[in-house]
Formats: sequence, structure tokens, C-alpha cells
Amino acid sequence: MDALLFLIPIALFMGLCGLVAFLWALKSGQYDDLEGEASRILFDEDDIPGVRQEDQPADSQDNIP
Repeated sequence: MDALLFLIPIALFMGLCGLVAFLWALKSGQYDDLEGEASRILFDEDDIPGVRQEDQPADSQDNIP
């Protein structure tokens, strides 16, 4: 029974810390754009929408004789 008097305040404190961390994440914009970040990993940085491969500048190492 003495252990409950020790563990209950610790559990309440940890729950309060989790709630504060969640509210901080909401306020700082962590959950604003879930779809954009999820799909960004699927595309290479070289793939620019609307620009053809021929229009992009060639690498300098490709032009070495």
C-alpha cells in the first residue's frame, strides 16, 4: 500500500509531462502538414515537377573528355 502512495504521484507527473509535450507540439506546428512530409520522402530531390530532364543543367563531370 505504501508503494501506491509513491507511484501515483509519479504517474500523474509523467502524464502531465506528456500532455505538456503534446500541447507544445501542437502549438509549434508539428501536425500542420502530415501529407506533404509523408509524400516528400518518395521523390528524389533531382525530380523537379514541370521541368524536363533536357532543360536541367548537366553535371560538370559528364562533360569530361
